Amino acid sequence: MNFTKEIKNNHLILRLSGDLIGEDNGAAIIEAVTDAIQQKVLNCIVDISGLRYINSSGIGVLITILTKFRNKGGEVSLMRPSESVQKLLVITKLNAIFHIVQNEEEIIK
Repeated sequence: MNFTKEIKNNHLILRLSGDLIGEDNGAAIIEAVTDAIQQKVLNCIVDISGLRYINSSGIGVLITILTKFRNKGGEVSLMRPSESVQKLLVITKLNAIFHIVQNEEEIIK
């Protein structure tokens, strides 16, 4: 799994690709989140359009991101989930706790 990060309009934007299975990259993603929160960034956009697969550890990474931002009064949005990832979000009922959007403009508004 690969990821990139950037801060834009006071939002941390994480772009994930490959398989989110909570491997070594899970810790690196959480570290990027912690760094952004320390810089007073309170919102996060996680672009998951490039994810092929998420397992339970990967779901744990997403929930950790959400918890860290909400504990500081922020919010996390998942952007452009693929059809298979969207089905997983519905089955696990995570679509009810994450804000799911199709583009950055929906969030920045």
